[in-house]
Amino acid sequence: MSDNFPVNGMDAVVFAVGNAKQAAHYYSTAFGMRLVAYRGPETGSPDEVAYVLVSGSARFELRGSVRPDTALAKHVADHGDGVIDLAIEVPDAEAAYRHALERGATGLVEPHVVEDDHGKVTISAIATYGETRHTFVDRSTYEGVYLPGYVPAQPIVDAPDAKHGRVFQAIDHCVGNVERMDEWVDFYERIMGFTKMAEFIGDDIATEYSALMSKVVADGTRKVKFPLNEPAEGKKKSQIEEYLEFYGGAGVQHIALATNDIVATVDHMRKSGVEFLATPDSYYDDPELRERIGTVRVPVEELKKRSILVDRDEDGYLLQIFTKPVVDRPTVFFELIERHGSLGFGKGNFKALFEAIEREQALRGTL
Repeated sequence: MSDNFPVNGMDAVVFAVGNAKQAAHYYSTAFGMRLVAYRGPETGSPDEVAYVLVSGSARFELRGSVRPDTALAKHVADHGDGVIDLAIEVPDAEAAYRHALERGATGLVEPHVVEDDHGKVTISAIATYGETRHTFVDRSTYEGVYLPGYVPAQPIVDAPDAKHGRVFQAIDHCVGNVERMDEWVDFYERIMGFTKMAEFIGDDIATEYSALMSKVVADGTRKVKFPLNEPAEGKKKSQIEEYLEFYGGAGVQHIALATNDIVATVDHMRKSGVEFLATPDSYYDDPELRERIGTVRVPVEELKKRSILVDRDEDGYLLQIFTKPVVDRPTVFFELIERHGSLGFGKGNFKALFEAIEREQALRGTL
């Protein structure tokens, strides 16, 4: 009740893409998402199109320019396909905006109301790292499909054959790669009242060749979690340095998607053409790993077949796996995570994960 910056959760992850129609088909077929809304020239948006897809409470908006000289087209030319907005649902978009500006945030969109026959939505936005923004959305009195200006759209494909009819259920966390991590940790603490949930430095998050540092900030309810990474000195180029180079600055590195059945999720996505990072058999054959993780829902041999990682902490355990980059540049990728009590981020898997990423970097010639 005393939270000065209350949030309801993630509202949408907004992508800028070179071809929104094809991207919508990819996320429908490979990720099992359902197309629900559209905006474009036919609906009064002359310069760009947008496709809105959902899976459980997770929502993606894919935006593409239909003209070569727009800000959106320039963004894609400069950065490639990537996330431009981590939109947050709040109970009061005007109060959130005023609170943020009073504490030093840069305002991008003044609070304003958009409306149609389905009700009203209040929207505002502030800047964060790189060219990423946070749009604050109050949709408490709106009953439309997404936002005013969008029309309902028919799904592109039938529902996937996965548990509960969904490949994944929610957005677990969104990871940003930045050059000055502590500055952005301070930003979230000062501007939005988030607190530091976890910190990974030194040997926790290094391999023989590369290193990084990471801190996790979250709102008080842990509905919105933002890990922030920065490169650390190592013998070779880290994954963070590679991202910053190819993306052209700070931005969103990956989105973690929560699933109730990671085995069914991975099987569906792999069958649909999604590529995952491989984990060597030695990871699963290590007696220390089996002793540390104890009994988990899925037999280790089944995890081994799919390269799914497992980690346990004092609260429980989690299962996780990471895709290879889903765009042409080695930038944006996804994580799938199935939690059983654990609130962590797979600290015990960091070394195996980063070594897998380094193998891909070596193939690209960027390690």
